Amino acid sequence: MNAILPFPVFHNGIRPPGPLVQWMIDSTATSGRFSVVHHPLAPHALAAPLSYHHREDVYSCVLNGRMGYMIGDEAAIAGTGEWIHKPRREWHTFWNAGDKPCEVIELISPGGFEEYFREVAGAWDDIERFAKINYKYQVEMDFRSVPMLCKRFGLILRKL
Repeated sequence: MNAILPFPVFHNGIRPPGPLVQWMIDSTATSGRFSVVHHPLAPHALAAPLSYHHREDVYSCVLNGRMGYMIGDEAAIAGTGEWIHKPRREWHTFWNAGDKPCEVIELISPGGFEEYFREVAGAWDDIERFAKINYKYQVEMDFRSVPMLCKRFGLILRKL
């Protein structure tokens, strides 16, 4: 058995108008059990509107910087080396809570959701297609939360 996982597409990160996503471990390398993605975040950048995953649990580890996050109504900040569990069926979001870049690794279980980021990259300017992709992956997003999040936490988000 080969214990070294291929580094399939780290070099193939996409750059939609929103956050950069780099794939570290595709679910095909884990028999669908999980995937791992990397999110570098610019200072004060909101990663996404409040989101609700019906299928996936997300475990975020802060590699460097300060990651703000909200799960339900509770908001907090995690520092370098800290892990945060964003459970399925809970509204959540995250952002860079600092003045310097922040890097976050996310382990997503079960695997397969990494494909969501690939599909969304091709639909960034098409809100109808974006909504269809969210439906396909059983993800809800509260786009009305963006102004509140930006104002409350001093954040920025590029337009879809």
